[in-house]
Amino acid sequence: MNSPASAGGYFSIGEVLAALQPDFPDVTISKIRFLEDKGLIEPARTPSGYRQFCGADVERLRYVLTAQRDRYLPLKVIKDNLAALDTGTEPVRLDRAGMLAATGLNEAALTELDASGMLARRRGGHYNADDVAIAGIVAELARFGLEPRHLRAFKGAADREVGVIEAAAVPRAASRNAEDRAAARAKADELVELFLQLHSALLRAGVRRDIGG
Repeated sequence: MNSPASAGGYFSIGEVLAALQPDFPDVTISKIRFLEDKGLIEPARTPSGYRQFCGADVERLRYVLTAQRDRYLPLKVIKDNLAALDTGTEPVRLDRAGMLAATGLNEAALTELDASGMLARRRGGHYNADDVAIAGIVAELARFGLEPRHLRAFKGAADREVGVIEAAAVPRAASRNAEDRAAARAKADELVELFLQLHSALLRAGVRRDIGG
């Protein structure tokens, strides 16, 4: 992971951009300013008004960008997560009203999504960050006329893929050694990324074959 280097302990917005771009090529200065405007980071300012980012600001930006890219979380949920982390509480534990507000789904759509089995809502009726990410994607797919009942096959396919990943990672995951468990998580994360790439490539190839292009 790249980190900006500054003798004074603070970094300019240009230095922060240079540190983030290897992992997040699409990030721009405008994006960083936008996230500041939304209250996700609060860099210090010099007397003349220039931003001064500390190391914690940079890590906070990494968290935000990763949550957007890898988990598709809306900014409101990411901001709530950060607030929870700041106070040492559990991030993202939404009730039904919070889920509706975070995803833009209506009551009927959320009820159908609950019934579809795609969400991992915990006992007690609360939703976690994965639920929010899934629901947000389902809400986007609704614009194309797709409903949760159309998407159940994705859940079945994902469950089968999870089984393959677990079979590859479990030997170390079951270990009592912390390093082995960490290695298992890293291996599982790498496999997830490769599975996503394969799934995307197969989808694109299939669409090109059947629709043309």
